[in-house]
Order: sequence, then structure tokens, then C-alpha cells
Amino acid sequence: MQSPPGYDSDPRTVKRLQKSLYGLKQAGCKWYDTLMHMLTKLGFFIIYTDPGAFYACMGKNILILAVHVNDCILTGNSSKLIMHYKRKLNNCHALTDLGLVHWLLDVQIIRNHAVRTIFLSQRSFINTILSCFSMADIKPYGSLMIPGAIYMKKESPSSPEEAACMQCTLYHQAIGSLMYLAIATCPDIAFTVSMVSRFLNDPGDTHWEVVKCIFRYLKSTRDLQLTYGSE
Repeated sequence: MQSPPGYDSDPRTVKRLQKSLYGLKQAGCKWYDTLMHMLTKLGFFIIYTDPGAFYACMGKNILILAVHVNDCILTGNSSKLIMHYKRKLNNCHALTDLGLVHWLLDVQIIRNHAVRTIFLSQRSFINTILSCFSMADIKPYGSLMIPGAIYMKKESPSSPEEAACMQCTLYHQAIGSLMYLAIATCPDIAFTVSMVSRFLNDPGDTHWEVVKCIFRYLKSTRDLQLTYGSE
């Protein structure tokens, strides 16, 4: 580690870091601890099933705060309370209020206030990964896999040449992208993605064909949206 400009550069000296900086292994943990203590002082509690989500109850009102690194979404059943806590948070750390959320982590959020409905879409993300894996021109397909098909470990590469060929398919990256879709807005692909995930250690060409089939299915269904509403 080199000394900052203006400091002693004697290699025999030891520097003690007083404050966490970006890029350090401990930086993420330090930021979370700082955020957690600040929110706890403001009356928030951690949702223990998801450490990135916090809630606060004030009488009949509830606030929910979702955090991803330094991006936050604050929601609740009282707009006045939301504005009040925005000011409180801003007093602790300078915030940039972007207003109503429209995009979050590649998820498009669309509201229809007339019918009290929220739509979640990842059409843009699907288009991005199709291009990333050179599948933008594949033909759409209405099924995720061949009905009744069973995929096994014996279909993994049986020679070093086959294994080397599979390394060019970006199998792991594709599964990671599909997992995110399955968790966020495409639960219909969850079973098939979990099945092909079993072969991450040694995927074969047959397993890759299933992955391509999932991409073809996504291309045919990319305009569908996950819908939340009240009847």
C-alpha cells in the first residue's frame, strides 16, 4: 500500500486506516453497520428473512424500506409519514429524492392508479441477456423444455475436448441471469432453471440446449408482466 501524497513514504512504517473506503473487503460490512444503526435509531426494525429490508410501525401506519447498496425504496400507507421520514433520513445522510420509482435493478415498475394495480416487467433485461448470449435472433418457443424429458449427470462431457467446448458457452453466466429473472418477475421458469442449475459443476451440450430453450421461451413471453392488484 502506498502512502497518500504528503505523507511519510517510509516503507518501514505502518498505516492505520481510520475510515472505510470503497474497494476494501470490509467496506460493504461497514456501510451496512452504519445504515443499520442509523435506521434503528429512527425506529426501524430489520426484517430478519431479508437483512436488506426494514420496517417501522407508527400506530396504524407502517413504513417499509428496501435497501440495495445505497439505493433505497421507501413505501407505506401514509404519504405524510413517508415525507417525514425522508426528511429524517436526509438529515442523517444527504439523499437524492428521485420521486416515484419506475426502475429498480433492471425491473420496470408501472402503476395504474385507476384500478390500483402495479405491473413489474423485465422486458428490457431479457432483451439485454438475449443479446449478451448471442440469442437475439433465436426463434421464440412456447415451452420451457421437452415434456417428460429427464436430464442426468451422465450427459455431462465425457472427454476434455467436450469440456473445453462447453467452457465457451458461458453456461454459468446464463444460469445466473436466468435465476435473477426467476426470482424477480418470471416465476414460471423457476423449476426449469433449478433443474439445469444442478449441472453447473459439469454442464453438457444437452443441458445447454435446455438453457437455450429457456431463452427461446423468454423471447416469446418477454411482454408478459407480473401483476399485483386488489379486487
